[in-house]
Amino acid sequence: MKLTKQIFLYFFTFLILFSCSQYERVLKGDDYDKKYELAEKLYLKEKFLKAVPLFEEVISIYSKLSEKGEKAYYYLCYSHYNLQEYALAGYYFRNFQSTYPQSEHAEEAAFMGAMCKVAASPKASLDQSNTLTAINELQSFMNRYPKTELKDTCNQIIDNLRGKLEEKAFASSKLYYHMEDYEAAAVSFTNMLSDYPDTELREEVLYLVVKSNYKLAANSVKEKKVERFEETIKSYTKFVDNFPKSKRLKELEVFYTKAIEEIKK
Repeated sequence: MKLTKQIFLYFFTFLILFSCSQYERVLKGDDYDKKYELAEKLYLKEKFLKAVPLFEEVISIYSKLSEKGEKAYYYLCYSHYNLQEYALAGYYFRNFQSTYPQSEHAEEAAFMGAMCKVAASPKASLDQSNTLTAINELQSFMNRYPKTELKDTCNQIIDNLRGKLEEKAFASSKLYYHMEDYEAAAVSFTNMLSDYPDTELREEVLYLVVKSNYKLAANSVKEKKVERFEETIKSYTKFVDNFPKSKRLKELEVFYTKAIEEIKK
């Protein structure tokens, strides 16, 4: 039994060494057909890291307009994508689409180029520049392929990305509020409602606008109090129009009443 295990171990080690030496021979050799065949085998086995240098060599030799050249380029795009090298993958997908505009994979490559931008979109608490870029890329894709079957998928992804932007906008506005910068908070919350009119946070945002306006007015110099208390009343009225049965009305009525009293003074 012990001898059998040793034989198996030696055989397994031999296979690994043989496989490695075969890979090195093909990689360093001049037979580009063998490079392509091995690269394709490695790709299908999901050994993308080893496949990449072989595909790169194949592409450098084969005509880009040849069938093998196109297929190698296609595999190279997905190799980088599966290695989570999204910047590189996006670069290659976009190049594929422009180099092979008549390819059966051209639309797919354009979509995947946009998806590489989506993959680079960070969580909502971080800077959302990449999220905005991803949205623009998906919209550009739909403009380029207006009849694409991926339209619903793109719209769903865009909705999810906009959800991140909305979450970021709300967090930023609330930060102003907690920092007691009530003027910036009121403006930021109002802009958020303009950008995301259908937000599920609408009630809370309008509620915080009233509170921000009131606290800004209460802490203002005498010359600006009337104008800012008037803004409090306007924002309160807007809240009531939108949410006449809100549980927050009782709390906001206190600010509304005090604002009227301050204006009368």
